[in-house]
Amino acid sequence: MIKKWSLVFFIFLLIQVKADDGFITAKGVHLMLNGSPFYANGFNAYWLMNTGANPYLKDKVSSVFQQAKEHGLSMARTWAFSDGGDSPLQYSPGSYNEQMFQGLDFVISEARKYGIKLVLSMVNNYDQFGGKKQYVNWARGQGQSISSDDDFFTNSVVKQYYKNHIKTVLTRINTVTGVAYKDEPTIMAWELMNEPRCYADPSGKTIQDWITEMASYVKSIDGNHLLEAGLEGFYGPSSSEKQQYNPNFQVGTDFIANNQIPGIDFATLHSYPDQWLPSSSDESQTSFLNNWLYNHIQDAQDTLRKPILLAEFGKSLKTSGANQRDQLFDTVYSAIYSSARSGGAAVGGMFWQLFTEGLDSYRDGYEVIFSENPSTATIITDQSQKLNRIRKMYVRLRNVQKWKRARDIRRAQWWAGNGSNGTGN
Repeated sequence: MIKKWSLVFFIFLLIQVKADDGFITAKGVHLMLNGSPFYANGFNAYWLMNTGANPYLKDKVSSVFQQAKEHGLSMARTWAFSDGGDSPLQYSPGSYNEQMFQGLDFVISEARKYGIKLVLSMVNNYDQFGGKKQYVNWARGQGQSISSDDDFFTNSVVKQYYKNHIKTVLTRINTVTGVAYKDEPTIMAWELMNEPRCYADPSGKTIQDWITEMASYVKSIDGNHLLEAGLEGFYGPSSSEKQQYNPNFQVGTDFIANNQIPGIDFATLHSYPDQWLPSSSDESQTSFLNNWLYNHIQDAQDTLRKPILLAEFGKSLKTSGANQRDQLFDTVYSAIYSSARSGGAAVGGMFWQLFTEGLDSYRDGYEVIFSENPSTATIITDQSQKLNRIRKMYVRLRNVQKWKRARDIRRAQWWAGNGSNGTGN
């Protein structure tokens, strides 16, 4: 009997649910996958859809996912937008470029192949790839009275254009896999906007109302996926005592209030000390970063009671050396790991940004190319392994608990059928 149960136990531990199946969900301060807390290391690669739509470059998508997997990376964040301009996804409101959409189809199918979970962003705050400026220009062209690009958040026509884009993306049937995006477990989460900012209303109320409305709309179409707002993490009036930790500017968002909206499943944080504090010393930038990370992770843990993902961070090699960038990665990764190993709210980080060879036109100084940046590659791999060990520990614990429950049920069944008549071994 003991030998039989030992064999069952061994087999049970070997048979684990494939790590990449299932939707990521949120439970308290944890992201969950197949019933166990999900921690992961990840990267940004905004260029994936454009490259996937180019028959001469689409192999770069496969290459970067393969390299990511080899370094233990299992999350990627990229754009599900490109509005107006040359080779867009959306030519004009409701008019789409099928070739570009098929590029996104390919990205999702390749991510699925390599076990990479995706965060897909719906629109840009900035002018690159169209952004909110393109939306308000479309509305202006239809006779709407537009005073600034920030009317994106309040104009009813613009908001409907954006909702139509959300619906188009969420209900898209992938031409490679045949699965609707809203039913695709490879997609980890939707992001409402890349770094929403509304300078016209520094109180944060405009952004608050917009996130509330759009989160509700997303959830009305897709009940499978997580949703995040795309916030950088700037504190607002709802936590005025924390505004001292902001860089010296306001962008009309409110980290606490915005992330307390019920439809927002987890908080995000971005960090660019080299951009936000350009005239400060490395020591001052490091001090800022440490405070920035600590306060937001604690606020996610204690106030929001939601997970937090460090969705963008990096340091440009145009203004610093590789050693300085490695130090920044170490600082960020240490904060995430310190939280994760104690069961805290930090679930992972996504550096900006991962490249593969042959994409020189996309370089911005922040790119990481594993073959060119071996020291950074080592730091990234080490973090991946640390977070993966935590994740595996939780999976093993859950499997042990499931095995014990199964054992107890089988024992009860056996005793019910055999124990009373003395026929057991």
